[in-house]
Amino acid sequence: MIDKILYSLGIKKVSNNSKPEMKYLIAGLGNIGAEYQNTRHNIGFDILDYLAKEKDATFEDGRYGMTTRFKHKARVFVLLKPSTYVNLSGRAINYWLKKEKIPVENLLVIADDLALTFGTLRLKAKGSDAGHNGLKSIQQNLGHNKFARLRFGIGNEYKKGDQVNFVIGEWDESEKEKLPERIDKAAQIVTSYGTIGVTRTMNLFNNK
Repeated sequence: MIDKILYSLGIKKVSNNSKPEMKYLIAGLGNIGAEYQNTRHNIGFDILDYLAKEKDATFEDGRYGMTTRFKHKARVFVLLKPSTYVNLSGRAINYWLKKEKIPVENLLVIADDLALTFGTLRLKAKGSDAGHNGLKSIQQNLGHNKFARLRFGIGNEYKKGDQVNFVIGEWDESEKEKLPERIDKAAQIVTSYGTIGVTRTMNLFNNK
């Protein structure tokens, strides 16, 4: 009975002499296709690619997206890059939460944010979609907004009426120089979230 309860909560019992294994779903938002690579809207994909490389993990094609996983401090991190395009991200995330038996409390979504200056990292335990269609899709599919999200600031340096082109446009040269350090910091937030929790991680990293 205990094993069944642990399984339903996304906790895998490794052995009689070891602690339960916690699983986390880390979903980075972005659009598939070569034309969207290295664009602001795909920062979620980029952060997951960086994490996978650091952990020597390889993405594989699956239903609604590409996934890989790695272990860090007795936690299992399942990385998901949805193949549904940003506007339908909720479908992929809902599917993989159920498939991996991961509770929504262990979900972290990484998305770009126009309201934050370039490189600003803001972790929140819950919140509104703030006009982001990917977050809106996730909320619609889950039926609530009580899931953690890591917002990566992309700024709003665009002319009136040019928002879409800015979001799906490539980083400028000055941004490209600073991007590696910011992506590395975002990766640290992801592993911290899974090991010490959202509140302590917010206190450690927000606005830094």
